Amino acid sequence: MTDFTLIIGSKTYSSWSLRGWLACRLGGLDFKEVVIPLAGGNTPGIREHSPSGKVPALRHGDLLVWESLAIGEHVHELAPKAGLWPQDRAARAHARAIACEMHAGFTDLRRAMWMNTRKRFPGKGRTPEALADIARICAIWRETQQRYGNGGPFLFGKAMNMADAMYAPVVSRFVTWEPELPADAKAYVAAVWNHPLLQQWQRDAAAEPESWALPKYDSAA
Repeated sequence: MTDFTLIIGSKTYSSWSLRGWLACRLGGLDFKEVVIPLAGGNTPGIREHSPSGKVPALRHGDLLVWESLAIGEHVHELAPKAGLWPQDRAARAHARAIACEMHAGFTDLRRAMWMNTRKRFPGKGRTPEALADIARICAIWRETQQRYGNGGPFLFGKAMNMADAMYAPVVSRFVTWEPELPADAKAYVAAVWNHPLLQQWQRDAAAEPESWALPKYDSAA
């Protein structure tokens, strides 16, 4: 019987849940998954699992970790050989810096181009502020791959790590909203979106009941 339970929100919409879920999967954890349909705001039932009222939250025995980056760090400590963070100290510092920048920033992109794995809104959401966030994200990806990618398709080489997990919901947004991207960013988006774990997430999202749909996030003005 697994000692881990991951509480997440609807896979169609929950960007932070994707980050925590990827951390657990990339770390090789055997975990039970509890999916709570989101309500588009304060969702009833989440506080039963998470003191912040937000997802994801990872229960490990009597321990509760209720924040995406903290989940990634916890999994890294449990499975240091899984490669959630680079072994090289400089690369690891860079990975954590760009992960934290994603964690704390890009609010204009989040506001203009929300995550919805089941819809496509090409040409929408292109506010000047969102486009500025996109330009910064593409610069981060380019610099990281040039310095640490070793020719691989992901930010730090041939395998996804925690930094990729933090940017995976951005990839999902780019697939949904189809902003104009440079060629190297398009290649990275394709690599992440077609990764087996992202493919599984998409299948799970597509199988969610229609009663979980949030009309507010299923259309774009």
